[in-house]
Amino acid sequence: MKKILGRPESMQDVSTIYCPGCGHGIVHRLVCEVIDELGIREKTIAVAPVGCAVLAYQYWKFDTTEAAHGRPPAVATGIKRILPDRIVFTYQGDGDLAAIGTAETVHAANRGENITTIFVNNAVYGMTGGQMAPTTLIGQKTLTTPSGRDPKLAGYPIKISEALAQLDGTTYIERVAVNSPKNILKAKKAIKKAFQVQLENRGFSLVEVLSMCPTAWWVSPEEALKWVEERMLPEFPLGVIKDKVTSNK
Repeated sequence: MKKILGRPESMQDVSTIYCPGCGHGIVHRLVCEVIDELGIREKTIAVAPVGCAVLAYQYWKFDTTEAAHGRPPAVATGIKRILPDRIVFTYQGDGDLAAIGTAETVHAANRGENITTIFVNNAVYGMTGGQMAPTTLIGQKTLTTPSGRDPKLAGYPIKISEALAQLDGTTYIERVAVNSPKNILKAKKAIKKAFQVQLENRGFSLVEVLSMCPTAWWVSPEEALKWVEERMLPEFPLGVIKDKVTSNK
């Protein structure tokens, strides 16, 4: 019998330690599938920071290095400039990329560094216990906003993708989600395009992935899928936000 589905070559044969219903495992697999399809495993280098994203190196069968909290874009920039023939990408959560790492993210994007960023947005600090993140929704309850996020006290959710799209150095930015089979297929397509942008030396690319965090949202894995659809999508609409590649053709 012909095998039509299996573990990607770029993925380690290990059990996951992510919480039930977490979206990180899905995103990990999509990244591995794309890397296998593009045939770039032997020249790919990932950069992961602090947070749930730090566990990525346990699941990927290609070079992965860690960076201090918020600093993956700076580390990725250094690696890419020294080894320009490598495919370098960062894998970051919303707390890492949009809070402590805001400066590194903005300036790497503004310089048009030829790197790729996979930005996993679950609107909360997952690993550290469920505190408010820059992307936490208005009214969303977290450990640090027990009555719900109040914009008068904590501001509004930061739309990183839209903000980065204003910079001349960014080439391709798309927001996707992994809460349904249809959305997962679209997410894979976006991740693949982001890597192709780098392969073609076109500059900075980013894919924002809306992902589930049932534990820090205090809901079941099934309810988390609906939470993305009903709560996150209205605030963070899916779709291509910037695409210089297509617009220049």
